[in-house]
Amino acid sequence: MRQARTEFVGGPLDGRRRPVTVNLAERIPAEYLVELPARGGAPARVVVYRSQAVHGPDGRRRWRYVFVSE
Repeated sequence: MRQARTEFVGGPLDGRRRPVTVNLAERIPAEYLVELPARGGAPARVVVYRSQAVHGPDGRRRWRYVFVSE
């Protein structure tokens, strides 16, 4: 399977780039769920990121994930 290094904006993954599996059209999934482990007695939680199209410096469209909620 092909993967693309995708930028994350906001939330616990802010500023990181992670490999994300792409479909046959070379596009990332619309939503990306991240399960955060339990810490200090707090339960584990799932955070949601949604894909967003942005234009790079060369004018080409690229995709990134933007934090939605916890």
